[in-house]
Amino acid sequence: MSESPRQLVIVRHGETEWSLSGQHTGLSDIPLTPRGEEQARDLLDNVGQRDFAAVLVSPRQRAWRTAELAGIEEFDIVDELAEWDYGDLDGLTTAEYVSQLEDAGLGPWNLWRDGAPNGEHADAVGARVDRVIERVRPVLLDDGDGTGDVLVVAHSHLLCVFVARWLGLPAAEGEGFLLDAAHRSVLTFKRGRPVIKYWNVPPTR
Repeated sequence: MSESPRQLVIVRHGETEWSLSGQHTGLSDIPLTPRGEEQARDLLDNVGQRDFAAVLVSPRQRAWRTAELAGIEEFDIVDELAEWDYGDLDGLTTAEYVSQLEDAGLGPWNLWRDGAPNGEHADAVGARVDRVIERVRPVLLDDGDGTGDVLVVAHSHLLCVFVARWLGLPAAEGEGFLLDAAHRSVLTFKRGRPVIKYWNVPPTR
């Protein structure tokens, strides 16, 4: 198949109280802060005024509200785009959980290597992401008259797994990427291979 210049734009939702504090926010449905709402509005010129062949959004309100405020009028809610299920970590910071382990005399822990206690492992998140990638790949490679561009609005760790799997890396390699609130990235193809075009770009007015 010929090289496609079409783009997969991925956006992390705007700021929440827990993204500020560093608390793990998985199944908890935390709203955007006023600043997070403003960040989402600033995305309007970046994504809201573009035509997309498909827009896929996490079911959590912090994600779909970001899409709405960015000017996206129609989108599909996709359960596979929900943030990592952090299990017992939900609502805790990494430091708090590590302190609990130390108090219990337990060894070192890493989310990406060990997974979340009573939650998901990186490979499980990767399996969800793979299903989304398989869904959007034909749209990006479509040779029809549509734009072919795709927008995904979701969460920090989920999207870091997403880019790792896009590049064909193990899901745990997502640890090597950082994605800030309301920042966007662009994935595409070069000579038929998945590549990153831009990463962690802030919203602009």
